[in-house]
Amino acid sequence: MSVTIRLTRKGRHKRPFYRMVVADTEAPRDGKFIEILGTYNPLGQETAVQIKEERAIHWINQGALVSDTVKSLFKKSKLFRQAAEQKQKPS
Repeated sequence: MSVTIRLTRKGRHKRPFYRMVVADTEAPRDGKFIEILGTYNPLGQETAVQIKEERAIHWINQGALVSDTVKSLFKKSKLFRQAAEQKQKPS
């Protein structure tokens, strides 16, 4: 079972709101998921992104695939840099 970090759509008609979730690659877009990692609201003056950074880094280090949109959100929040630094630190 491979897992991916991707967005699921919530909200009403023409008012999208997304959750970042860890889900099985074969699960439907808005279907079953393993864990919620954060939220993304593309509407408004500033796009609001909230991420549970510790858990996201954990899943990335476990080998979870990341969708293109989530990857761009992680890059903007410098999460990949934190994951690389944490991986290099000797525990």
